[in-house]
Amino acid sequence: MIKLIIVDDHFHVREAWSWVLNQVPRLNVIAQCANGREAIEAARSLQPDVILMDIHMTPVNGIEATRTIREFAPDMKIIGVSVQAERSYVNEMLRNGANGYVTKNSPSTEMVLAIDEVLAGNTYICEEIQQLHAHQNGDARNDLRNDLHNDFHGQVRY
Repeated sequence: MIKLIIVDDHFHVREAWSWVLNQVPRLNVIAQCANGREAIEAARSLQPDVILMDIHMTPVNGIEATRTIREFAPDMKIIGVSVQAERSYVNEMLRNGANGYVTKNSPSTEMVLAIDEVLAGNTYICEEIQQLHAHQNGDARNDLRNDLHNDFHGQVRY
């Protein structure tokens, strides 16, 4: 059983993701947290396999929480989950220790795929971000892949 923690400052978002992911027999949402501070405490005490981490929260945001969790749990998997699809958010989460990034527009099947990929040791970037960057910059999909490949040692999956 894969143990998950969902971190988001919106109650209904946490509840929806929890319900959806608990429908997958091998996934078990063991906690829901409303901010980064709660996520740090839950990660320390519950030792999940994967944390789904929103970015914009107070008093501790997802980037700060990811960085802190990475200090005491270097092997714990963290996936950034946000409405933000800008490359700067993706890069910031990954540079602070996230193993993947999925937008809130992504289908649940892609979230499950992201969980599987990070558990396999890969970095996962969702399809929406890839398409957005490809559309905005012509062949930026290859630029994004090359940049992430170089920055994260070739472990990025799409």
